[in-house]
Amino acid sequence: MKHQSTNLASPEETFDPRSGSFIERVLFNHRFVVIIICALVTGLLGWQATKLTINASFEKTLPTHQEYIQNYLKYENELTGLGNALRIAVVNPNGSIYDAHYLELLRQLSDEVFLLPGVDRVQMTSLWTPSTRWIGVTEEGLDGGPVIPEGYDGSPASLQTLKDNVARSGQIGQLIAADEESTIIYMPLLSESATGEALDYAKYSDVLEELRAKYQAEGLEIHINGFTKVMGDLIEGVQAVLWFFALAVVIATIMVFWYTRCARSTFLVVFASILAVVWQLGILPTLGYVLDPYSILVPFLVFAIGMSHGAQKMNGIMQDVGRGFDKLVAARFTFRRLFLAGLTALLADAVGFAVLLVIDIKVIQELAIAASIGVAVLIFTNLILLPIMLSYVGVGEKAAQRSVINDIDVNNVKKMPALWVFLDKFTQRKWATGALIAGAVLAVGAFSLSTQLKIGDLDQGAPELRQDSRYNQDIAFMNQHYGASSDVVAIMVKTPDGQCAQYDTLKKIDALEWQLRQLPSVESTNSLALLSRRVLSGLNEGNPKWYEFLPNQSMLNYITAGAPRGLYNSSCNLLTVYVYLQDHKADTLSGIVNHVEAFAKDNNTDDVQFLLAAGSAGIQAATNISVKAAWYQMLFLVYGAVALLSLITFRSFKAVVVALLPLMLTSIMVEALMVQLGMGVKVATLPVIALGVGIGIDYALYILSITLVGLREGTSLSQSYLRALNFTGKVVMLTGVTLSVGVITWIASPIKFQADMGLLLAFMFIWNMLGALVLLPALAHFLLKPKYANDTKTHDEPAL
Repeated sequence: MKHQSTNLASPEETFDPRSGSFIERVLFNHRFVVIIICALVTGLLGWQATKLTINASFEKTLPTHQEYIQNYLKYENELTGLGNALRIAVVNPNGSIYDAHYLELLRQLSDEVFLLPGVDRVQMTSLWTPSTRWIGVTEEGLDGGPVIPEGYDGSPASLQTLKDNVARSGQIGQLIAADEESTIIYMPLLSESATGEALDYAKYSDVLEELRAKYQAEGLEIHINGFTKVMGDLIEGVQAVLWFFALAVVIATIMVFWYTRCARSTFLVVFASILAVVWQLGILPTLGYVLDPYSILVPFLVFAIGMSHGAQKMNGIMQDVGRGFDKLVAARFTFRRLFLAGLTALLADAVGFAVLLVIDIKVIQELAIAASIGVAVLIFTNLILLPIMLSYVGVGEKAAQRSVINDIDVNNVKKMPALWVFLDKFTQRKWATGALIAGAVLAVGAFSLSTQLKIGDLDQGAPELRQDSRYNQDIAFMNQHYGASSDVVAIMVKTPDGQCAQYDTLKKIDALEWQLRQLPSVESTNSLALLSRRVLSGLNEGNPKWYEFLPNQSMLNYITAGAPRGLYNSSCNLLTVYVYLQDHKADTLSGIVNHVEAFAKDNNTDDVQFLLAAGSAGIQAATNISVKAAWYQMLFLVYGAVALLSLITFRSFKAVVVALLPLMLTSIMVEALMVQLGMGVKVATLPVIALGVGIGIDYALYILSITLVGLREGTSLSQSYLRALNFTGKVVMLTGVTLSVGVITWIASPIKFQADMGLLLAFMFIWNMLGALVLLPALAHFLLKPKYANDTKTHDEPAL
């Protein structure tokens, strides 16, 4: 491949319509056909986009090939409500739950919840379900029954009996609050309804809110938590996301128009970028995909990338028109100069998205597919369709003349803008050395800080929502009033068939529970071993001296026969140890996992194995392990792929180093920023770390590709860099600032997930821009030297 010159065409030259690459000739010689095809595709995909739905899936958030999740999925049908479940706390604001009016309302709510589609009715639990039972010591020995007494009629005697039953049920702190002013309705959910339809999280959240409003109007206080409610609240927040997306589009439009002063070209750039989003949203339902709360920001990323490339095309055409060229000729010249750089940049963006496929979490994989589709679409809408549309519409005459008034004379420093003179200093040894030293200091400081970056959530509740959100307030209420929190790790203990009650097995479980209860992050535990202690004490008139674990197999068998099925399965070959945690922070989960793994290593035998993990916190721990394993693998792959694409484009290892080092600095600084902001690496943030590399290479490619052409023609680095600034650098600054301003407005979003992503994206847009403008010429000073090319191209020779 030969290298084209950056010398812009002069009006005196005669344009040869047969010049250019085969692709260019096919496209521009059949412009009308291309536009008609794109219009038809737009109509079809626009219609398809109306079928796109927003939903979530609990199963898609699971790293299905991770060891712990494999254990969970293997025994999922034998575990009681340890996957996707909701907890509804029903509070009596007037005091105790032992109130006839409160209990009647609780019964009505429990019945309504029981009939909701998707509820695992066998496993659902509330004060009114028959499975909620008590066991106690009477004068005649052990007795028991449903907590709600037979013949309950709301009388003072019935209420007193209920109170006695609750005291003997062992449910205080779990199903009943410690202050006995609220109770829990526990709702395990199925992934599909009885009709086979997938659970609609948005509708389910709406139904729950309707129930909340209905019963709060009756005088109760309702708190709800669970994965389904989090997703429902995030989906509900999509309206806010769309408003901020619209604001970013308006800001981008205003700033591009301010730069160009040309309404028609600004409109076309914005139109082409929005068109790419429409195509992407139309392709998704065609392929059977939906948008979920984690991928809702992908359309904006596609728009942002489109604006970056579209502005470059518009700028090139505007400059050529300003020099006297016909709009068609200007469009063709710009196409051949920038198509290869734009194509390489978009492929790098696509790779940045595609490497997310290595993460064994389907929600991230679908995000990667959605984003890759969007980037692929940009090749057609912004690299091909936009220049063709501009070849018809052209640009405003005044705007075109204005674009070349401030052209740089690379040989006349006095006539250069002050900013250009300043940036040019970084091509000189003194300034280049200072910039690289400053970059190295930043890299070292940021790296030392980034070592503190945690895997997983760092806050209580749902970090995707703000701490003062209704959901997180509900979580705080439950954590304050219930000993059995919603953050539970379930440890599965596998035994031979019929041997779950063996003394040696239960003794090990008892020892593990005692160790776990000593950890500050553990609130309580529950297991068959613990139940055996309680029942043995009860059999001896509640004497605490008998709160012991005795090697009496007959007694253990007797206790097991009457134990709740949630503690062991019907085949008596699987026991469940419940560990209730204060929160699901990264340090909490890693501490529990490490302790249980160490215990299992010392106590596992051929017959008895301690297996992790089920429960909400157990699944989160497995997810954290998968994210940690994929983190650096993902960065290695994305940098490797971007380096390969850059090498193909530049055909210079040194140029690849020049392009990539600023990106690496940005990656390190983003991780340091996450530490400062209290963010962890998780499903929501991991994609942004990868995307920063793919998007960031755009700036470097546009500036370095023009700079390299000058160097290969023998032009000095200073002159080559100034030409690049004049041709593509201005737009790099424009898009960097424009997109940063657009996304920084997201910090006002009620959805904290969007606010965090906006902050990270704004930081990456700015630092990638500064890296391309400052560190790139500084590195080029030491690594890239001018030389006369053996065969140079004129401006009108093809780029491909």
